Amino acid sequence: MDVDEAADRLYGMVPDEFTSARDALAKEAKAAGDAALAKRIKALRKPTVVAWAVNRTARERSEELGRLLDLGRRLRDAWRAQDADALAEAGRERTPLIARLVRSVRETAEEAGRPLAPAADLEIEQTLDAAVVDEDAAEQVRLGRLTRPLGYSGFTPAPIVRPAPEPAARKKPGRREAEQERHIAEREKRSAEREQHSAEREQHSAEREQHSAERERRIKELEGALAEAERAALEAERGRADWEAERAEAARERERRTARVETLNAKLAKAKDKLNAAGHRLEVARREATNAERAARSARRRADQARAALDEARSDHE
Repeated sequence: MDVDEAADRLYGMVPDEFTSARDALAKEAKAAGDAALAKRIKALRKPTVVAWAVNRTARERSEELGRLLDLGRRLRDAWRAQDADALAEAGRERTPLIARLVRSVRETAEEAGRPLAPAADLEIEQTLDAAVVDEDAAEQVRLGRLTRPLGYSGFTPAPIVRPAPEPAARKKPGRREAEQERHIAEREKRSAEREQHSAEREQHSAEREQHSAERERRIKELEGALAEAERAALEAERGRADWEAERAEAARERERRTARVETLNAKLAKAKDKLNAAGHRLEVARREATNAERAARSARRRADQARAALDEARSDHE
């Protein structure tokens, strides 16, 4: 593994995972005995959310980004060549192409589960615009290793206004030539007005497209928030229903247990009555048994006395 491979892996991750993954790769390089590589990996900076979204777009939608970078190359070539027509054509393509890519960056972030804030559009647009006019910025965007949004404060190529050629010395035009020149000037004026109107229409179209994109994005955000709220409400309703079922079951169980306790209390009361009756019966039996024992002893004494008297009488008779 080298630092380029490590950077490719790290800058494709969501920002929340970047630091731990970077530290793990640096530790791995150090354990392999490459302290220099570990130091270079450790020096890689965590990207901002907007930079990460542009990096992810460079990886997942490279064909769309490639069209913008190709436009930037043509724009710079036209400026160096002072080709007014090519520069004007590239300028007309520039705004709508950047607007489409701003939407693509936002969609890429949403697909990854990290929707961007509305203010991110300006930073994305500035980054893409820098990639159009600056070759170094274009390479940074193409590699997908940005750590922060880009900006460009240098001179921006614009349509070239060529000075009109000096008229050749000639004789004063006649009435017919003057009329022709007037017609030519009017045609050129109308042509310039048409080009201006066309440019204004393109600008208005781009603005409408941007406003429409913003409205669609806002609608998507609200739809997502609504869906999340509905999911939360459904989950809460399911929880409420589960606990309501649990409450009803607990109430039924309590009723069953209460009835069982009442039944057992009734049986216990009857058992106590029977126990008391048995105790009373035992007490009576004990008392009567004592009385019977005394009566029996008394009867035995009387019997003994009668037997002695009988024996005495028999002895006197003999």
